[in-house]
Amino acid sequence: MPAARFVDQLNVQIGNELSAHNQYLSCAVYYDALTMPQMAAFFYSQALEERGHALMMVQYLVDTDTDVVIPGVEAPQSSFADVVEPVQLALDQEKRVTEQINTLLRIAREESDFASEQFMQWFIKEQVEEVATMTDLLAVVTRNADDVEDIEEYVLREQSAGDTDPTAPKQAGA
Repeated sequence: MPAARFVDQLNVQIGNELSAHNQYLSCAVYYDALTMPQMAAFFYSQALEERGHALMMVQYLVDTDTDVVIPGVEAPQSSFADVVEPVQLALDQEKRVTEQINTLLRIAREESDFASEQFMQWFIKEQVEEVATMTDLLAVVTRNADDVEDIEEYVLREQSAGDTDPTAPKQAGA
């Protein structure tokens, strides 16, 4: 059974992941309204990925016979000054999530909760990828803020849907 401190923080993280889902959904809608279908699709996909992360955490708690608490989340930011702002917000969010994931790993280690520590390893790897993706996207969007066609071409070329990761934890309901 996971350590109580870890369980409490993982339940909080479920809310953080669902909040990230809502924020990415809001970004997707913003780009959709601007008729930027590639950016919209990218953020819709990111939203689903964040929801998936929350469900992986739910499944881990269910599998370890631990209480799952789905917390409420605040409304996401839904208006943006320009095409750059949502990507900057996304990068800042990914950096915050990285710290949250690192905290979960640290708690698991401090509590000698080896199963939970192992569970968190996939998320550590995932956050490296997420920060790198958003950093690159921010550079492109900032450089091409006045040429949305170049942004759309970049996303179409570089952010194509990848294969599913066979090492990813199982999602609840999957």
